[in-house]
Amino acid sequence: MKNQRSSKQRQLILEAVEKRHDHPSADQIYLDVRAEDSHISRGTVYRNLGLLSASGQISNVKVPAADRFDSRPDRHYHLFCTGCGRVFDAPISYHDEYDALVAEETGFQISRHRTVFEGLCPDCSSKMKEN
Repeated sequence: MKNQRSSKQRQLILEAVEKRHDHPSADQIYLDVRAEDSHISRGTVYRNLGLLSASGQISNVKVPAADRFDSRPDRHYHLFCTGCGRVFDAPISYHDEYDALVAEETGFQISRHRTVFEGLCPDCSSKMKEN
């Protein structure tokens, strides 16, 4: 019975991540899921986000302040706005050759790399210019 409930909750959490395209935090996902299932705990949401990320169904995006989650499991880069804290997908392709180059130079067995570009988004940049 417990496995069935966990699976149902995990599916609800996955659907909540897939509905959003703004790279939500675990707390934002918790609030979304809590609106659907008032009995779900914060720990259950956090635990299942970890499982979904580990299984490759979603991506965990590490940015300052709080990890974010992305429904796109493919390898890609992100932009983090230091003004408003929003996270965006970067419009460039992942470079597998960087993994091979670093592995060759260091002897590490590289499985992937993560890149987050930091700066001001167009909205925050224009607000700064207005002031």
